[in-house]
Amino acid sequence: MQTIRIKPPSSGSGAGDGEPSQQGPGKGLFPLLTGVAVALAAVGATLALTDAPSPLRGPLTLFFLLAAPALAVGAALRGLDPFGRIVTSVAAAVALDLLVAQGMLATHRWSVRGGVVAVTVISSSILLLVLALSRRQRGRRARRRAS
Repeated sequence: MQTIRIKPPSSGSGAGDGEPSQQGPGKGLFPLLTGVAVALAAVGATLALTDAPSPLRGPLTLFFLLAAPALAVGAALRGLDPFGRIVTSVAAAVALDLLVAQGMLATHRWSVRGGVVAVTVISSSILLLVLALSRRQRGRRARRRAS
């Protein structure tokens, strides 16, 4: 029996050197799904904030309440493997939603709009903090390489 080894494509390969193109049928699927998820979450938040009488308001608002904190926490957990990152970020999203709801109920300030706004503010703060810290670390690495 003969073993056939597949060589990885060289990094400098171009379109004219006889090798197949790097664009496969599933290459652009992840960014497309990410864009669809962001659009659905934005529609859910908009429907909840405007109190629109739509049958999609409940499911899309729930999707937003899970996706926004999960995205923010997932961005902070870049060192984990993908499955652990997904599980941890979804668990953190549920915990954040429960803490917001518990705080609103304890202060007698419960409202759907208030909950959506609170989750949006907290998720945005986490995401901006993670982005600022990662930019700071990249700047430090660039300065170390330069010296």
